[in-house]
Amino acid sequence: MSSTATLTETAPGYRARHTLPLRVEAVRQFKRRRTLVMGAVLAALPFVLIIAFAIGGSPDGRDNGRITLMDTATASAANFAATCLFVSAGFLLVVPVALFCGDTVASEASWSSLRYLLAAPVPRARLLWSKLAVALGFSAAAMVLLPLVALAAGAVAYGWGPLKLPTGGSLPAADTLPRLALAVAFIFVSQLVTAGLAFWLSTRTDAPLGAVGGAVGLTIIGNVLDAVTALGSWRDFLPAHWQFAWADALQPQLEWGGMVKGAAVSVTYALILFALAFRGFARKDIVS
Repeated sequence: MSSTATLTETAPGYRARHTLPLRVEAVRQFKRRRTLVMGAVLAALPFVLIIAFAIGGSPDGRDNGRITLMDTATASAANFAATCLFVSAGFLLVVPVALFCGDTVASEASWSSLRYLLAAPVPRARLLWSKLAVALGFSAAAMVLLPLVALAAGAVAYGWGPLKLPTGGSLPAADTLPRLALAVAFIFVSQLVTAGLAFWLSTRTDAPLGAVGGAVGLTIIGNVLDAVTALGSWRDFLPAHWQFAWADALQPQLEWGGMVKGAAVSVTYALILFALAFRGFARKDIVS
């Protein structure tokens, strides 16, 4: 007789799909100090940049002959939000994804509560699905929080207006929000590789910092490899090669090529890593 049948007979009303509800897991994760600290850091970044611009003056790229997105940061709220994404997409936004996805299972093991969750009984696949869904949800919230705060703070500091493009011209104010939303969506998809790495490592170790640090470290290694031009076209298979393809969404004519390729690479790696996490955890001997 299967264990599920035995549980059904001994515990009337038991339904595996009703164990560890997403709402319960989300509340548990939201109340954790690391979630609140990470949210505060992301919300504070726009104000730090505003203070830096107020002290140092408006950025100007004419000295080196190059005009970049940073040089148009104070042109409007949309420009300021785009600049915040530009300075944070390469590393800062990697941290919350690695933290939320890498800490979720390993922390339960480090607290010696994982075996009690499974004895509740919560099926292993159900536990992973709940934790992964909540971790990705918080990661997406982190991606949205930064530009939202930047738009609000930028509107007060620099006013609302069109998005001034470094290459010349501008996007009408009515088009900036959909374009920024597309950019944020692509950044989230590109970070799925980090999420997959962190989640897989979280199922392999009892040390949360090991899972988080390992995911961040491997992401950095990917960035370093992308800088090796000798790799040539092999870099196209690196997720890091496409991490700034979201800038194509902020062009007069929307360019999809880079974002589609980058999304395909990221999703492929992420699905493989998530599958490895589920497969390995299903066979793992849980002793903590």
